Amino acid sequence: MDDDWEKRLAAAWDTLDAYGEENAGEFRALIDGLAAELPAKDPVAPFERACAFDSTGHSDRAVPLYRKALERGLDGLRRRRALVQLASSLRNTGRAEEGVALLTPELEGPSDELDDAVRACLALCLANLGREREGLSLVLGALAPHLPRYQRSMANYARLLVADTPA
Repeated sequence: MDDDWEKRLAAAWDTLDAYGEENAGEFRALIDGLAAELPAKDPVAPFERACAFDSTGHSDRAVPLYRKALERGLDGLRRRRALVQLASSLRNTGRAEEGVALLTPELEGPSDELDDAVRACLALCLANLGREREGLSLVLGALAPHLPRYQRSMANYARLLVADTPA
């Protein structure tokens, strides 16, 4: 995997919307072709294939590929993306509790550009489990720093939502 491959991959992803639902298989074939250029055990190949299935409405087919990518040692930002996307796919396939288990430890991990995505996806998983107050708390906590005003108030409200939740 080199810069040229990454650029070709990014260019392919930029075309996703042009395929539409009726040609989603062609898009998946494009990503599959790029993934096939990688070494046999490369964790990026199943990750990108999973993303293609996920982005074309096949969460069920994405789940095992995300797991394979993680088992093969996917790292860096792609690892965290895989966790978020796997949790989302699990939620979409009726396994929100598994999504919560995947993402909850990420709240304590190193911070990066995906922090808000982790919280948003975790909030959706929690809502599917009837834990809407916890989910809303996460979303408000993620939103608060981006507001032009009321950051402190919103952060406090986010904390109070879960402080008031019975154990």
